[in-house]
Amino acid sequence: MLVGYARTSTVEQEAGLDAQVRDLKAAGAEKLFVEQTSSVDIAKRQQLDAALDFIREGDTLIVTKLDRLARSVRHLLDIVERVKAKKASLSILASKLDTATPTGQLMLTMLGGIAEFERAIMLERQREGIAKAKRDGKYKGRAPTARRKAGEVKALLAEGLKPTAIAKQLGISRSSVYRAGS
Repeated sequence: MLVGYARTSTVEQEAGLDAQVRDLKAAGAEKLFVEQTSSVDIAKRQQLDAALDFIREGDTLIVTKLDRLARSVRHLLDIVERVKAKKASLSILASKLDTATPTGQLMLTMLGGIAEFERAIMLERQREGIAKAKRDGKYKGRAPTARRKAGEVKALLAEGLKPTAIAKQLGISRSSVYRAGS
């Protein structure tokens, strides 16, 4: 059985998720596991765990791209080991890789290492850019939302609204309401 796994980092990436689902179905996936969660937060990837629990001997777990599956080589190798333990294989559509072959296993490990390297380089460039922008006085960060709404919070508290209602109305956390109201 072909078992598909699709993931995007945020709910705003709906088109990307739809494209993954479309591609997985076109590849013949009979069962799909889909989620919208960051790959950095491995603990919250319940659908990936469900897919890995679901696969059986002879099945193939398919994903569209390597970065939809794992962020680090260590995590990738852990997933590959879980798949192997089930006597199943892993296939990445974009790279045409299948861990059912020794060559596929080698290429997957190499591409995982390259992907991790690319991500580290990108983050390094991002940090350098932010540091330069801060030095040039062009980077201020995100404006604190709750502080800007302190006047509104105090006015709503004075009207007798409860902190939970104020938080919901203003789109801030309840703890922000307490901080702004004090």
